[in-house]
Amino acid sequence: MYYAWLENPKSVHKSWDIFFRNTNAGAPPGTAYQSPLPLSPGSLSALARAQPLVGAQPNVDKLVEDHLAVQSLIRAYQIRGHHVAQLDPLGILDADLDSSVPADIISSTDKLDLAVFKERLRMLTVGGFYGLDESDLDKVFHLPTTTFIGGQESALPLREIIRRLEMAYCQHIGVEFMFINDLEQCQWIRQKFETPGIMQFTNEEKRTLLARLVRSTRFEEFLQRKWSSEKRFGLEGCEVLIPALKTIIDKSSENGVDYVIMGMPHRGRLNVLANVIRKELEQIFCQFDSKLEAADEGSGDVKYHLGMYHRRINRVTDRNITLSLVANPSHLEAADPVVMGKTKAEQFYCGDTEGKKVMSILLHGDAAFAGQGIVYETFHLSDLPSYTTHGTVHVVVNNQIGFTTDPRMARSSPYPTDVARVVNAPIFHVNSDDPEAVMYVCKVAAEWRSTFHKDVVVDLKYAELLVSQGVVNQPEYEEEISKYDKICEEAFARSKDEKILHIKHWLDSPWPGFFTLDGQPRSMSCPSTGLTEDILAHIGNVASSVPVENFTIHGGLSRILKTRGELVKNRTVDWALAEYMAFGSLLKEGIHIRLSGQDVERGTFSHRHHVLHDQNVDKRTCIPMNHLWPNQAPYTVCNSSLSEYGVLGFELGFAMASPNALVLWEAQFGDFHNTAQCIIDQFICPGQAKWVRQNGIVLLLPHGMEGMGPEHSSARPERFLQMCNDDPDVLPNLEEANFDINQLYDCNWVVVNCSTPGNFFHVLRRQILLPFRKPLIIFTPKSLLRHPEARTSFDEMLPGTHFQRVIPEDGPAAHNPENVKRLLFCTGKVYYDLTRERKARSMVEQVAITRIEQLSPFPFDLLLQEVQKYPGAELAWCQEEHKNQGYYDYVKPRLRTTISRAKPVWYAGRDPAAAPATGNKKTHLTELQRLLDTAFDLDAFKNFS
Repeated sequence: MYYAWLENPKSVHKSWDIFFRNTNAGAPPGTAYQSPLPLSPGSLSALARAQPLVGAQPNVDKLVEDHLAVQSLIRAYQIRGHHVAQLDPLGILDADLDSSVPADIISSTDKLDLAVFKERLRMLTVGGFYGLDESDLDKVFHLPTTTFIGGQESALPLREIIRRLEMAYCQHIGVEFMFINDLEQCQWIRQKFETPGIMQFTNEEKRTLLARLVRSTRFEEFLQRKWSSEKRFGLEGCEVLIPALKTIIDKSSENGVDYVIMGMPHRGRLNVLANVIRKELEQIFCQFDSKLEAADEGSGDVKYHLGMYHRRINRVTDRNITLSLVANPSHLEAADPVVMGKTKAEQFYCGDTEGKKVMSILLHGDAAFAGQGIVYETFHLSDLPSYTTHGTVHVVVNNQIGFTTDPRMARSSPYPTDVARVVNAPIFHVNSDDPEAVMYVCKVAAEWRSTFHKDVVVDLKYAELLVSQGVVNQPEYEEEISKYDKICEEAFARSKDEKILHIKHWLDSPWPGFFTLDGQPRSMSCPSTGLTEDILAHIGNVASSVPVENFTIHGGLSRILKTRGELVKNRTVDWALAEYMAFGSLLKEGIHIRLSGQDVERGTFSHRHHVLHDQNVDKRTCIPMNHLWPNQAPYTVCNSSLSEYGVLGFELGFAMASPNALVLWEAQFGDFHNTAQCIIDQFICPGQAKWVRQNGIVLLLPHGMEGMGPEHSSARPERFLQMCNDDPDVLPNLEEANFDINQLYDCNWVVVNCSTPGNFFHVLRRQILLPFRKPLIIFTPKSLLRHPEARTSFDEMLPGTHFQRVIPEDGPAAHNPENVKRLLFCTGKVYYDLTRERKARSMVEQVAITRIEQLSPFPFDLLLQEVQKYPGAELAWCQEEHKNQGYYDYVKPRLRTTISRAKPVWYAGRDPAAAPATGNKKTHLTELQRLLDTAFDLDAFKNFS
């Protein structure tokens, strides 16, 4: 009736017209109403003459202004209510680092005493922000469609509007979501937090919550009693984390998720293993026993790291669900992209294109979430086509202190979670002294992820948790405690009988069928990596064509494909074609290939062109590699974001999922791995020794001194070689059967620098044909990509051929070895500089050049044959890198060990330097000539003792 009157005052009875006019004009409560006149012959005419107390016309402008003010007030709570929410259980710091209350919020929360509240009510007055009045608190306002506080009601008094907004946004939950630019998503969140009475739990749910809290708290207390002086990575007051995680998992399981992959730092790891993943308690307790032996080689610091764990359990939802944990011991957020990559791989292999079956949960510390740049890098992968996992639930365990750092010194932004705003992820802050609020928020987070397939952040602010005993009676509560205490004590007794810790029993991706039952390779040999002529020709023909009709490519690319076709006709491959051959043949064998990195589709040096673009139809592309065979495995090639740390971690995680995939990360230039060093140091180099995990990831690192300056010249081979686990002073048993394969099995990673496209082809294929998996580091070329001498004939790639760890001299010097005065060892591109100089000096019979293609594990056996072949030759190592860089410090002691230190190993190369290369082209050429002069001056080392 009121809204009808607004449109036309004559549409309602005259008495209502008077009432609405008085109310609208600001008449105090009780005075707007006028009693109707008694019915009499003159009553109708008297009513017609009755006048309202004020104003004869409705003040529509004032009404609109008041309603807009109320809408602004509602919006202010939605945007900034979290600033005054009671999030800090300690009550000593403001959770958002700011003690002030936003000026546009009229709050009666504990932050404001009554006098301050009265003062803030002035915001309502005509001179204040909203232009209302304190008397308007009892005035009824129509609610906008952007709020759900009314429930079934469409209008409420202002006093009730403020109360309900405070209940929704200013209690133990603070919601940040108004920065999201999607109306449907904002409305979804409003409905979840504003609807009156929505945060209700059944008694059964409350009992489950209490039982989970009891297990979480009593587990911590049990560890404290038994091992008070040991590192326990306790939850230290955030015991509510355990029921929180279980709630997320339960809700996700209800929504169809079968597999949850979790990543976490150290805080609470044992409790998560015990009470979420349900690792046997005796297996946890026995690790505190100093007499315990590790059955598996390279167990690392198992007690502390706890590596990765994998288990299929039955949830309370009566659905089987697999839980996998990646526990990160240091570099607190380094596990984030690894978990994302593993999740993406599991989704890929089970055909889960929307993330409905496989999901990830990441746990974070508050200081690390704000302080570690990898968090930002990982967030920016969250919605990229080849990297999205369709939403991750992030749980920030926020004790408001980063180790010993006060939050005011740990970040500049209000919350540690502000980084999540960049990808429009809603952020739910919750005070974990209110377990039911925590459970509700976790339920909503799981539903958000299931509904929108996007990231969401739960920020747990915690202190010591006091369990409410009102849910059940005291005897029931005490029985729950004693029941779990008994479980712990019995497990503790059993743990004393544990003598050996079998780490392989809890590997998270066991690769079924790849190893034998006791975790060993099924063989210790590698078949030929060669291919038949037909397969090579077929792949070459597809690589030099466009296998899709009516597809127009760029004119410049047509010339490149034509050149490729000429190579195939001549039974020859260059670097790009060799890679194509290796990839294409593995796809035929059912091996999924994933190549990722910046500009990998085209190739940084415009050599690859694995994705063709139609010049006439926008966004129409063709990947010829996916058109090779009828039932081939898929080929994924994806340009990454401008990230190294995050993307390399992601690819490492992807490679964990299956041994039957070739996963490669290519640095745009070799030194780009500098910013991914954390992943290399933490996961790739010590992967098997520290994490008890094999991983076959391949790093392609463009490397070479081209006179282009210190940046992008060196992939820092010295770093990778320094981290190899072999002993330079010990000559292995060269008579051992399958010596080369056993060497590969024992090493922590393989480091190669191929000088020919054919050898590059073989090493890529060997990576998959080996009966085990090791990381492969390949220093790839730049100038050799188009070097006319860097070509390989099909003959060197046919059945029976293999990767050559060493390529011996095969010219005139090899035919008359007794005449050879110097044997030069080298690796990679410098070989071509050496052969050109040797020919120019007519020294092809006096100097032999041997290429070491596989630097680690070191080919002692083949190099011994080379040295023995040239008994009168002095030995020298030649490299284009500076003396304190490159391979010299790695190669020299191993060569000396090979020959039992019978001769010196001389050095021909650049002098030591701080930078990887000079920035002056002339200096570069001068340095190159100097090293060539040293390499071929047979008197160069005469003056050295």
